[in-house]
Amino acid sequence: MSKNKDSNSNGKNEKDLDVFRALQPKQLAELDACTRCGECEEWCPTADATDDMEVAPRSKILRWRDYVNRKHSLKSKIFGEKEITEEELEEFKKDLYTCTTCGTCEEVCPVDIHTVPLWMSMRQNLVLQDVGPYERQDAFLKLIDKLRNPYQEDPEERVNWIPDDVEIQDEAEYGYYIGCTASLRQRKVALASMRILNYLDVPFTILGDEEECCGSVLWVTGQVRSGSKEERIVEELARNNVKKFEEKGVKKVLHSCAGCYRTAKVFWPRVVDREIGFENYHIAELLADKIRNDEIEWKKELDYELTYHDPCHLRGEFLEVFEDPRYVLENIPGIHFTEMDRNREMARCCGAGGGVKAGLPDVALGSATNRCEDALDKDAEILSSACPFCKTNMSDARDELVNQGELDEDELMVEDLVILVAEALDLDIELEEE
Repeated sequence: MSKNKDSNSNGKNEKDLDVFRALQPKQLAELDACTRCGECEEWCPTADATDDMEVAPRSKILRWRDYVNRKHSLKSKIFGEKEITEEELEEFKKDLYTCTTCGTCEEVCPVDIHTVPLWMSMRQNLVLQDVGPYERQDAFLKLIDKLRNPYQEDPEERVNWIPDDVEIQDEAEYGYYIGCTASLRQRKVALASMRILNYLDVPFTILGDEEECCGSVLWVTGQVRSGSKEERIVEELARNNVKKFEEKGVKKVLHSCAGCYRTAKVFWPRVVDREIGFENYHIAELLADKIRNDEIEWKKELDYELTYHDPCHLRGEFLEVFEDPRYVLENIPGIHFTEMDRNREMARCCGAGGGVKAGLPDVALGSATNRCEDALDKDAEILSSACPFCKTNMSDARDELVNQGELDEDELMVEDLVILVAEALDLDIELEEE
């Protein structure tokens, strides 16, 4: 059968899609396992934000299962294959990339379909066949290949803002992986982290302007081809970062970005393909240990009504960094902590992940608005998290609510955990005007 036919019986362009490519046998079985119960639709934050059930997990699984059946079912062998039109494939691509890969559907699935790896494999399938990724996500590969970050910034911009009085070692047991978002967009998060480490007398080193993107955005958008440029880049990012930390004698790498933490802990070992000489930790884990050991002497009482948003990248893949961030926040003097109804593994996604912030910014903003409203329902003054990317998107939603007149300027501030810790320790985290 010829590929990319001009038309079918309905006069629509066709696409000869290889539905098996990049999917594991187990994932093909999972397509059949879906019972169409619809539980995932009840919890999907993207479906809630868009009011569109086509973006919900059930719809995506059933459509891909239909694509498989059109080409490989007994009926297709007897009566002939039914082609997939380019129009419906483009619609499927948009719905697939509208997902933030948060993993809530995986938590509620009664037949235990591992949906996040499935979405990532489907995305890789589309990329392999020049269908994906979606809109501006296509720029990630070129930017990261050239500049080693997705923000179009020169490498020196990662560190040329760090104050001279921050003590950074050439070699140390601890390394701090700053990450693209914290070093280039949310610098207070990075500065607070470094000030805290100095205060705690934890000597640390960084990779400086030689730090490279963790590669998270390429993994989640499916730009990880086998035997091609994409695979080379994600391998280079992982190998280079790992090698540089090891050369500095690092045994423990700290992350203030949830996405970087997950990528370093889960994906770097897959492509480095050897035992890595250090362990990865979110900085909240270190802070919680210091508090338990009475190694933190607070300087200020903050007096905030606060709630906490669980970053999606701190759950799943056996990570489940749920309790340490809460323990840190609850021990800050003056903090009055209240849980949102959706928390821990069932937390509503902020909406930024999975490449959605870049590819579908309105969807990202809608999800973040819903999360802000979750916090407002609890009369929170502070919506905290442990990820600069979550902070960015929820801050954008909060500011939009202010612009629309739905919030006062001094209502519901969005702040990262490390910034609150630095404030309670009375540390200087102000940045010079750029």
